[in-house]
Amino acid sequence: MEDAVTLPIYQVDAFAEAVFKGNPAAVMPLAKWLDDKLLQAIAMENNLSETAFIVQVAEGYELRWFTPQVEVDLCGHATLAAAHVLFAHLGYSADEIEFHTRSGLLRVHRSGARLTLDFPATTLNPINVDIAVCKALGATASEALAPPSARGAALYVYEFEEDVANLAPDFAALHSASARSIIVCAPGNDCDVVSRYFAPHVGINEDPVTGSAHCSLVPYWAARLHKGELQCRQISARGGNLDCELKDGRVFMTGSAVTFMQGYVQGF
Repeated sequence: MEDAVTLPIYQVDAFAEAVFKGNPAAVMPLAKWLDDKLLQAIAMENNLSETAFIVQVAEGYELRWFTPQVEVDLCGHATLAAAHVLFAHLGYSADEIEFHTRSGLLRVHRSGARLTLDFPATTLNPINVDIAVCKALGATASEALAPPSARGAALYVYEFEEDVANLAPDFAALHSASARSIIVCAPGNDCDVVSRYFAPHVGINEDPVTGSAHCSLVPYWAARLHKGELQCRQISARGGNLDCELKDGRVFMTGSAVTFMQGYVQGF
């Protein structure tokens, strides 16, 4: 019998200054790509909102993200977590990492203990406020927008931070009402923007801190507030803070990450 495969794995709390905060992601460095079904099975077994897999190539690293149910096109917190693992555990010495992904080239820059994601900004168009979505969320939004792609998350805008904080979605109803992820947001009481993110159709009822959502949030609020730099807070139960900037069609998101656990996956 052949020896079982043994692979390193790290669990990182992203957009967090301490463990048990922010958004946990698993990160698995690979020597080469495994079969997609095996990658999905590992992500399901990890049972975190995202598992990031990285493979070194000549120009940097290839990076893919899997929820317990599907592979996704873009994930911010797991990209931050992957960069943290490279910097903190795998001896990456430069201050910038290039990741090649389904969403194109993404960069992560290190400045001390802080990491900055360089992501594409998402174009949003006004859409009708969907009453079924609002009923599932638990309150009616004042405005709704969505990107041209039917796979992109819709943005539902509320008037006050308390509106967003008090939402108690019916996730089964939300899954039935929308094939999209739903970002809800409002002006913050002591920051520029607060948000939450719901994606029951990909197996994530509520994501703790969602970097990719800020690719939509930052352009919208930068235009509304007439400022390029924003302090953003995702007000999930775990919560997380992002210092964001819109510049030259890109969204820069800065935060911290901490390692919760490291070990090995084996037995297949």
